[in-house]
Amino acid sequence: MLESYRFDTAFCKAMRTIHIHTHLAAKPDIVKNHVMTPALLNYVVAGLMKFRPIDPAAFPDRWTPGKYTVRMLAFHVIPVGRQIVGIELPQENDEWFVRDNGSGSIARVWDHLIFVEPEGNGTRYTDHVRVDAGILTWPVMLYAALFYRYRQKRWHKLVRLNFEPLLLSEAENQKN
Repeated sequence: MLESYRFDTAFCKAMRTIHIHTHLAAKPDIVKNHVMTPALLNYVVAGLMKFRPIDPAAFPDRWTPGKYTVRMLAFHVIPVGRQIVGIELPQENDEWFVRDNGSGSIARVWDHLIFVEPEGNGTRYTDHVRVDAGILTWPVMLYAALFYRYRQKRWHKLVRLNFEPLLLSEAENQKN
């Protein structure tokens, strides 16, 4: 899977990688559609983190390639810095993935790839993350490991609810 995508090897030695996958009981096209929405981001991290847009001042309905500056709020209230969400859609072959080539005030590199692949009657969903936070890399990696496991648990809840929380969120945004 990762052979078709090359990371820049000039990163410092402090860089660490997390690779976590799960099976979702939803069709890959449905998962792909929701991955492309900022509403999904805040749903899957709800409780641990909240991302508030700074630049641009509002999230788009769907991610498009570009840089989005966000404020990160732990537990929705504690400011923990800013992050660049750097959306890239480098589809070079049959694999489908989205890249957040991010960086921020804590991690100078937060390179997150989301892979979505058919698996049985559902989807294999994979988070592959490389982090470099200098001397804070190890504590950030411990947090990231918990953070991505939590996200995948929230994905399962979302699938069980037939994506209804996102549909309600989209309906609310259209009213405003």
